[in-house]
Amino acid sequence: MGYTSTIWDMEDDPAGNVQHVAEHGITREEVEEVLLNPDGIESSRSSGRPIAFGRTSTGRVIAVVYEEIDEVTVYPVTAFEVEL
Repeated sequence: MGYTSTIWDMEDDPAGNVQHVAEHGITREEVEEVLLNPDGIESSRSSGRPIAFGRTSTGRVIAVVYEEIDEVTVYPVTAFEVEL
């Protein structure tokens, strides 16, 4: 089981996580799908933060970089599609 609570910034915040995710063509729903049921979790090579990988219900494989707040809550920093 993955994370069940996700913290999102205001949609109009240009520096917020909603915008960072949207810049990569990823939806909030896709991020939450992967965080709820990741196929794997590693550490980001660039930031050292945790990064979850998973397939969305649309069949896309995405990576979600996040900060863990507690056992069930995360703050997604960004997300992007992964080429297999």
